[in-house]
Amino acid sequence: MIAAPRDAGDRDPPDDDALAHSRGSFFGRRKGHRLRAHQADLIDNLLPHLAVDISTPAPEKLTELFDDGIEHVRLEIGFGGGEHLIAEAQAHPDTGFIGCEPYVNGMAKILTQIEAHNVGNVRLFAGDAAELLAWAPPRALARIDLIHPDPWPKRRHWKRRFVQDATVVAMARILEPGGEFRFVSDIDDYCAWTLAHLMRSPDFAWLAERATDWLEPWPDYTMTRYGAKAEREGRKAAYLRFRRL
Repeated sequence: MIAAPRDAGDRDPPDDDALAHSRGSFFGRRKGHRLRAHQADLIDNLLPHLAVDISTPAPEKLTELFDDGIEHVRLEIGFGGGEHLIAEAQAHPDTGFIGCEPYVNGMAKILTQIEAHNVGNVRLFAGDAAELLAWAPPRALARIDLIHPDPWPKRRHWKRRFVQDATVVAMARILEPGGEFRFVSDIDDYCAWTLAHLMRSPDFAWLAERATDWLEPWPDYTMTRYGAKAEREGRKAAYLRFRRL
């Protein structure tokens, strides 16, 4: 699953490996609460102008998806309410941001923020991030963020986690040398899972040198609403950074 909302429930679709692979890394529902009228209007009229269309050939460089003046492109997978993505886009106007979120309500929330703040350096993909990674040209991204994804804690569901050997290979292909994959979770098991998958990859190096490097957010990190809730409930997140070699 691509970082589905944490309140999406734990529905059990057919637990078949072939089905899992055919659907990439997306599982779960795409729509929750009914959209307000203005949110529905933004989905119908603003989203088409910002949407990344992977049914067409990928551009030579992802900067071509944006207006002039964009030097680098970053991807956030499963942006939830969009607070981290919007803050990053506002702080780095010379960087283009692609937000991937299959959950319609999350898409509506970020469109509301894009309109309210007149944010021009964000593009959106309402689908499976694995498909987006396969579509994009190599060495096209400076950074990939995966923040508080659904951990799929049951053992039989681990194949639904976004971090898998195949997606690590896909991220290595699309990240430029020196680019980063950043991962945040308050679920110890998923943090250990991610460390194991990234550290056995020949393409990534974990950047932590001391405990504070992964126990504290990186500078200028924007806390998400879920992250703040986890802290209030006593769950401590890990902040993992990996560099593309």
